[in-house]
Amino acid sequence: MIDLQTDARGVATLTLARPDKHNALSQDMIDQLHAAARQIAADSTIRAVILAGQGKSFCAGGDLGWMRDQMRADAAARRDAARSIAQMLGALNTLPQPVIGKIHGNAFGGGVGLACVCDVAICAEQVKFGLTETRLGLIPATIGPYVLARLGEAHARRVFMSSRVFDAAEAASLGVVADAVPAADLDAAVEAEVTPYLSCAPGAVAAAKAFARSLGPVIDTAVIDRSIDALIAQWEGDEAPQGIAAFFDKRPAPWA
Repeated sequence: MIDLQTDARGVATLTLARPDKHNALSQDMIDQLHAAARQIAADSTIRAVILAGQGKSFCAGGDLGWMRDQMRADAAARRDAARSIAQMLGALNTLPQPVIGKIHGNAFGGGVGLACVCDVAICAEQVKFGLTETRLGLIPATIGPYVLARLGEAHARRVFMSSRVFDAAEAASLGVVADAVPAADLDAAVEAEVTPYLSCAPGAVAAAKAFARSLGPVIDTAVIDRSIDALIAQWEGDEAPQGIAAFFDKRPAPWA
C-alpha cells in the first residue's frame, strides 16, 4: 500500500500504492504511512521527500469501508482509529526533511490534508480537489489543523464546509498547491522544487523548517486532541451513519 524508494542523491519518493482504490486511506495505509514517516525522519541520508500516488488519483480521501467500520466500533476503537490518522498526519508534517507533494488526478478529503502537510505541493492542471466530508455527515477534522495552517481561515472557509469540488487553478489561489502545471510538466516542476535542497546544509534545512513551523499556527497536542474529539463527535452523531449508509446503498442522503 506504500512504496518508499530513495535515489542516489538522497531524494526519497513516498508513494501511495493502492491504485485500485484511488489510494483511499485504509487503516493499513494510515499505519504504513506513519511507519514510513518515522523511517524517513530517522534517516539522515534522506535530503528531500516527494509524496506521490500511483494510478489515476493522488488520494481519494478516507476509505469508506474503513469509515463504515468506525460506525460499528466501540468508543475506544473509534478513538484509536481517529488518533492513528492524526498521528500519521503529524508525523508527515514534522518531518525534518522538506516534503514536495506531486498531485495528480483527484485529491479529496484526506488527499487535501496530505497536500497541506507538504512544504510545497505542485499539481497537474487537470486535478480536482474537494473537502467532501460534509456530504457524508462528517467534517474535515483531523486534517483541519493542517488545512487551516496552509490556507488561512478566510480561504479555508470557502471550501471547508460545502463539499464543493474545485479545480487546480482555484487550489493554487487558495494555497493548497503552489502551482498547477500541464500534466506533462509535472515531473519537471517537482524536480525543480527538489533540486535546490541538494545544495543546502541538511541540518540547516531541518532547523529552518522547524523554526518556520514554530512561527506559524500552533498544531500541538491540544489542537490534535481537539481534532480527534471533533471527528469522534461526528462519527457518534446521527448524520454520519445516515450519510455513509446512503453512499453504500447508492441513494441520496436524507439531507440531499
